[in-house]
Amino acid sequence: MVMLLRVRAIIWKELIQLRRDRMTFGMIVMIPLIQLLLFGYAINTNIRHIPVGVVDFSKSGLSRVLVQTVSATQVVDIKHYFEEVDAARTAIASAKIRAALIIPEDVDHRLARHPTVGPGLPPSGDEETSRPVAQWVVDGSDTIIAAAIKSLRNMPLAELVDEPPNRSTPTFEVTLLYNPEQRTVVNIVPGLVAIILTMTMIMFTSAAIVRERERGNMEMLISTPVRSIELMIGKIIPYIFIGVIQTSIILGLGHVLFKVPIGGGLVQLAAVTFLFITASLTLGLVISTIARNQLQSMQMTVFVLMPSILLSGFIFPYEGMPVVAQYIAEALPATHFMHLIRGVVLRDVEVMNMSSDVYWLALFTLGGLAVASLRFKKRLE
Repeated sequence: MVMLLRVRAIIWKELIQLRRDRMTFGMIVMIPLIQLLLFGYAINTNIRHIPVGVVDFSKSGLSRVLVQTVSATQVVDIKHYFEEVDAARTAIASAKIRAALIIPEDVDHRLARHPTVGPGLPPSGDEETSRPVAQWVVDGSDTIIAAAIKSLRNMPLAELVDEPPNRSTPTFEVTLLYNPEQRTVVNIVPGLVAIILTMTMIMFTSAAIVRERERGNMEMLISTPVRSIELMIGKIIPYIFIGVIQTSIILGLGHVLFKVPIGGGLVQLAAVTFLFITASLTLGLVISTIARNQLQSMQMTVFVLMPSILLSGFIFPYEGMPVVAQYIAEALPATHFMHLIRGVVLRDVEVMNMSSDVYWLALFTLGGLAVASLRFKKRLE
């Protein structure tokens, strides 16, 4: 027979223990709060302010009005002007912009001579007059960004010229780079590498120091001549090989099963993957020096994992987030690796064209090792 007094005593004991474990109690409150803020405030599929460039061969008053009209939609923000199309394509490849508006030299002529249509009237059939007024060149590897740019295709451009109402609506031509078929899996598979490595690498090392303490090995480590930095490096090196295996499995099967192209060189891919693996492992070590037990280390790992999935650009485009959320995303290693691996794998871009992401991951790794070593040394004292 269940004795209510004994059950009540156990309940009281658990409540007291939970009250004393401030880290766990904080996670109970913070995890749902962070998820609420991420889903309700930071996540936005209605994309605005996409960074784009302009190549204006016309340099006329009408072309400037056209650019202002496109910018007024707030779907795009004009960030750069280029003299040549190749320069714009290079900027798209390096993710400095997500699309480029190419305005031809005869844009005035194209707007003015758009074909006449109306009730009972067929199109003029003149190919000269049916050409689009301008062209969007878009990074098609992100299907949400591509869809947002496509929504500008049928803007009311006829208002820019004084033409009869029976003129057909002038349109933009949209050219999709890197993923013209708009297959979502092409964008997902490289991003999946970042998410899986974030989850597993941080999880492996977040319990590294805590596990030594719980198993009673801390005294042995104190008595050895191993320095803190040597211990930290020794903790992360075995897991680097695991990360390489995971990356090979994901990209290899993605290429075989889903025909995901791998455009970049293997050396560049290996270099950026190594940087991200070490950055994630050192983040796990920092967590391990903060947590008091393995349960707390797992809770803190989840606390890092959720923003990495939602803010890194894996599911929702970075450009669709509020500015505050973008600042948080910039602090996450997954965000920078997402830029790098999609640039290398999908766009075949040179790594040094994305040098800011490379430098950030390298500095994060060095900083994480330093912090973990100092905190561990402080515990030894």
